[in-house]
Amino acid sequence: MRFARLAKATADLAKATAALPGPSSLKINARSVEFPDGVCASFAIAGYPREVGAGWLEPLIGYPGHLDVSLHIEPVPPLIAAQRLRRQLARLESASAGARTPDFAAEAAADDAAELAASLARGHGRLFRVGLYLTVHAADSEELDAEVQHVKALAASLLLDAHPTTFRAMQGWTATLPLGTDTLKTRRTFDTWALAAAFPFASPDLRPRLGDAPVLFGLNAYSSGVVLWDRFAHDNYNSVTIARSGAGKSYFTKLEVLRLLFHQVEVCVVDPEDEYRRLSEAVGGTVLGLGTPGVCFNPFDLPASAEDDALDRRAMFLQTLVGTMLGEPLTAATKAILDKAVIATYAANGITSDQRTWKRPAPLLADLATMLDATDAPEASELATRLSPYVSGSYRSLFSGPTTTRPDGHLIVFSLRDLPEETRPVGMLLALDAIWRRVSNPVDRRRRLVVVDEAWTLMRENEGARFLYRLAKSARKHWAGLAVVTQDAADLLGSNLGKAVVSNASTQVLLRQAPQAIEEIAEAFDLTEGERRFLLSAGQGEGLVCGGVGDRAAFVAVASASEHALATTDPAE
Repeated sequence: MRFARLAKATADLAKATAALPGPSSLKINARSVEFPDGVCASFAIAGYPREVGAGWLEPLIGYPGHLDVSLHIEPVPPLIAAQRLRRQLARLESASAGARTPDFAAEAAADDAAELAASLARGHGRLFRVGLYLTVHAADSEELDAEVQHVKALAASLLLDAHPTTFRAMQGWTATLPLGTDTLKTRRTFDTWALAAAFPFASPDLRPRLGDAPVLFGLNAYSSGVVLWDRFAHDNYNSVTIARSGAGKSYFTKLEVLRLLFHQVEVCVVDPEDEYRRLSEAVGGTVLGLGTPGVCFNPFDLPASAEDDALDRRAMFLQTLVGTMLGEPLTAATKAILDKAVIATYAANGITSDQRTWKRPAPLLADLATMLDATDAPEASELATRLSPYVSGSYRSLFSGPTTTRPDGHLIVFSLRDLPEETRPVGMLLALDAIWRRVSNPVDRRRRLVVVDEAWTLMRENEGARFLYRLAKSARKHWAGLAVVTQDAADLLGSNLGKAVVSNASTQVLLRQAPQAIEEIAEAFDLTEGERRFLLSAGQGEGLVCGGVGDRAAFVAVASASEHALATTDPAE
């Protein structure tokens, strides 16, 4: 019975092994392994440079041929690491002291060991046993010989001592397969900093400048590296994203928003087309659908905790709001009457300059109209009459009651799609004011990002353009960044306010461009001829990220299946 079970288990194992992907046959030579459709040779790295920089393995990762690079890491327990370091330090010091002539290599190794021991004692790092192996693939033996010479030369240029796995070709090949099995055991001790620098998380076209909120933009379009970008590690935190319709600018922006949420960055979005609702609902954000039936937004709301002059600032904002409603600037006399009416409206509801009264229910626009009607001045009566569409007429829905949804949370989306064209400037002004109050609140200071999608719709409005200009200039002082996304480069680059927004953006992302706009884009962003051709022929999601001088990289945006489901707006999906 026992033999029967053993035979059945062996048969099951054979079936499972046959189902695994792999070559149908192998021929193992002294230094190579031959497959039905190719041949490979492996190397073990036995010698390393004394000092390395960030992304020092990137040349191997970006090798143009078929080269597999495998890094095996095994942590060393701190107690064992300390004992080994003490023994090694004692050997090096005794060897250096007993030598008749100075042994500079031993002295340098002793200094490194002492520094490493001090770092471990302070808890600043750990030790790891690391194995680095390379496998070169080619179509035939002749091509393999040439590729092997190229890889050995590349390794030598990095001061890496690459040894062929002679008589262990099979073990060398399996060590570079994604199996997590180190069959060669040719290891070297690394500390935390050297190991961190070994990870190729850097683009060959970008200088590593990462803080504590790096975001994956995508894969490098010309190598196997990844493009990581941290907007909060640059001079300012603003960005502009310009692309033609359908190039993937909103898709890319949603991916960045999702990934910034992992870093506890609060995001506010001005969404003209209701594209961020699905994403916000999936991550527990707040959506304010301005213009949607039943959704009200009261401009008289006061913050529970703010500066002492918050009531005066509300009164001044209401003057701007009323001027936007009327479609023309207010005269000095009208402003004076309106200011008195606003303060009186607050007082009638028990709200004064005393902050303790700010928790009381705020008045409504209808209360202001009633106060204006009761004022003995012809300007006040005329003002009340002109406000009647927003109080009792066809535009009243947005102001007919208290605020239904407070703009709070880690992701706040102001959706403007359902606003009629006649009231869109008013709704947009309300959204921008709510965002500015949140960003500039000194009591609640944190990293924030304000995303303005389809920014060309704001640039057409005076208040919207001034808001972008003010936020681009002063967002950094409030630990916030402004992300401007637009498909119309002319609206952004054709005005002084738009040019100021671009010039104050340390991060510039250019996706596929239309031939009609490429000349203006190339001049504004100082593009080379190759970069112009790339942006004209770029596929969906492909683009160019530009930082400081020399910080440029072409990338392809990548997303997981769940990210794609939240970011796509393709009607077919």
